[in-house]
Amino acid sequence: MIDRRGLMAGAAGLGLVGLAGCATASPGRRAPTWRVLAAMPLEVQEIYAAEWSGRILTAGGLDGREDGLFISDRSFLYDPGADVWSETARLPAPRHHPMIVSVGGAAFALGGYGRSEAGDWTSTTEAWVLEGDGWREVTRLPAPQAETVGLVHDGRIHLIGGRAPTGAANGEWSDQGDIATHRVFEVASGQWSQRAPLPMARNSAAGVVHDGALWVAGGRTVEGGGTGRLDRYDPARDAWEARAPIPPSPTGQQVGGGLALGVLGDGRLAAFGGEWFGPRGSGGGGVFAETWLYDVDADAWSAGPPMTTPRHGLAAVSIRGVVFAIAGGRVVGGGDAGPELEALVL
Repeated sequence: MIDRRGLMAGAAGLGLVGLAGCATASPGRRAPTWRVLAAMPLEVQEIYAAEWSGRILTAGGLDGREDGLFISDRSFLYDPGADVWSETARLPAPRHHPMIVSVGGAAFALGGYGRSEAGDWTSTTEAWVLEGDGWREVTRLPAPQAETVGLVHDGRIHLIGGRAPTGAANGEWSDQGDIATHRVFEVASGQWSQRAPLPMARNSAAGVVHDGALWVAGGRTVEGGGTGRLDRYDPARDAWEARAPIPPSPTGQQVGGGLALGVLGDGRLAAFGGEWFGPRGSGGGGVFAETWLYDVDADAWSAGPPMTTPRHGLAAVSIRGVVFAIAGGRVVGGGDAGPELEALVL
């Protein structure tokens, strides 16, 4: 385990603390900069990650290889003080899109898609906790929920939106539909409950906890494509409110599906990455390079620096004002997964 002084000293050595920038993004604000760090040992996409005991944990995903994509069961830890990756215990079964969160010193992997006789998009309900030298099952989701947003507040895990089977079939991508379901797992009691649903059903959104609220940005629908919608959830009132949406890309496409979200040291939210698809059957589309910065007090977005390596299906973790962007797909769809690790710093 890394103590705070060791983490900050290591981050300072990497130039991740106190990095000066030109005040061009917003009045009185420093402009953030992308920095390239040590790449993951695995080329992977469709992953999530969490801070765990001062390190970053990620597990599962779609492992990119020359002859196709494979569902991974591998787990990795990143030490931001040393800028070093290490491998830890493998998941009990391969998963892509498993939600990774950390609560009270415990790390969880929940849901996601696995392989079954029905197909490689079988939505699952297992929830595992990492203990000692392995993962063990700790609970089951009340129903399948994948491509969701997983956030932790006050000792509770919130799973918000995503996709779930629309009928009895559960194995192919087309078996899944968008949901607005908002489930909460009480870690202390092991009980599940439901909260106010997400105002718009969608999948592949991103979220953070900031200033006592849960924020869910972007996402997409199976039929309608990306949305820039930003929703804020107040846990005390069990209520949502809509905030200013993420602007469209200069290309004219709406940033939304497969993006990531983090919190900078000055309190701004940073949204980046994602993908867009061309007309059905065209094979077109692309990956967004844009970074958008959200001022919570002003309820307004401004343009940030483009990503060094644009990608989608990536993970994001914020540690003391540094936003880490982890792996992801470098082209639209399932091809060309990458190992890149980059940090957005002030």
